[in-house]
Amino acid sequence: MQRSLAGLMAVLALLAGGCGASGDGKTKITVATFGEFGYEELFTEYEKAHPEVDVVGRVADFDAHHKGLITSLASGNGAADVVAIEEQYMPKFRQSKDKFADLAQFGAKDLRDRWAPWKWEQGVDGDFVMGLGTDMGGLAMCYRRDLFEKAGLPTARDEVAALWPTWEAYASVADRFSVPGAKFTDSAGTVYTAIINQAEENYFARDERFIGDTNPNVRKAFDIAGSIGAKKQTANVTTFTQPWNVALAQGSFATMTCPAWMLALIKQASGPANSGKWDVTTVPGGGGNWGGSYLAVPAQGAHQREAYQLAEWLTAPEQQKKLFLSKEILPSQPAVYRDPAVTGHTDPYFGDAPVGKLFGASSDDIRPNYRGLRDADVRPKFGMALGRIEDGKQTVDEAWRQAVDEARAAVR
Repeated sequence: MQRSLAGLMAVLALLAGGCGASGDGKTKITVATFGEFGYEELFTEYEKAHPEVDVVGRVADFDAHHKGLITSLASGNGAADVVAIEEQYMPKFRQSKDKFADLAQFGAKDLRDRWAPWKWEQGVDGDFVMGLGTDMGGLAMCYRRDLFEKAGLPTARDEVAALWPTWEAYASVADRFSVPGAKFTDSAGTVYTAIINQAEENYFARDERFIGDTNPNVRKAFDIAGSIGAKKQTANVTTFTQPWNVALAQGSFATMTCPAWMLALIKQASGPANSGKWDVTTVPGGGGNWGGSYLAVPAQGAHQREAYQLAEWLTAPEQQKKLFLSKEILPSQPAVYRDPAVTGHTDPYFGDAPVGKLFGASSDDIRPNYRGLRDADVRPKFGMALGRIEDGKQTVDEAWRQAVDEARAAVR
């Protein structure tokens, strides 16, 4: 799950103390997340049901949150009682599982059937339960109906989905799209991310061998995304930056790969003036996953059982359902994303798109990909290479060769 940036004080708060006693004698439980997880109302609800507990949320941006957690675990103090960990960091933190409470001791193993099997497995190491799954990032495709109409393309969801059963077909639609002042998609990087996230293996084999240079999944994703960038069919804006926000508000691009959590960011950046212009349909290549997190309990905390009880409640089916219906944060539990209230959920901002049905169907098709321990060292090399293509500095082949060389050097 990616989230918007928080302020400096929230970043600094990551290094503050964890739990303790509130001034009124209550047990204080701190929950640290990156960006907004939609928990504020749930915290209030939990406190009403547990008057002996005071829940305090701490929010920082993605990088500061995870780097701050690494620092706190290494020093043995400063971590929150409950911490969110994004899926790409789970392999790294599993190597330091002694820094976390084994949630199995509190009964977490009895809950495994709540989650999709792949989601549960990413949060455990053998019998050690390190984290309870929050959301997931099932993929769909967001598109601008008005820009498709101007380009002479179909605008109805089913017809648009039929245009791109594969990513090669998606690239062909990009060749057909021509609207003054608008590009086909936001960036080559988001296209690449979606394709690579549909592959079960990308940069590393399960024995941690680097295979990004020989894996056809990686090269295919790079070539398709790179070709779109080379043809200047992207707005060349980096996701979550101010230029990206401006491009959304101005209608500067017509399509964008959308995990469920992206909907809220599009609404925020595009604003009320663009309500009804966006729509949602299926993504090329079937399902996929971009993001998703876990709640873990650092071992340094003084109230681990109380922290676990809060984490278990926040990730319970009832709360996952509430978060989707109010915030469109996609549940990672099949019983929830198949719930009629969820599958029947529509979004008026996106032309009453049946987002519950779309993302629920995508979730059933998810094939989780393996994240190696050095994933965070390698993945950016390919993203920067795509940026050089979009900037006209390198051809697709030149950018590929440099990305591979840099990735190999990073894992030596």
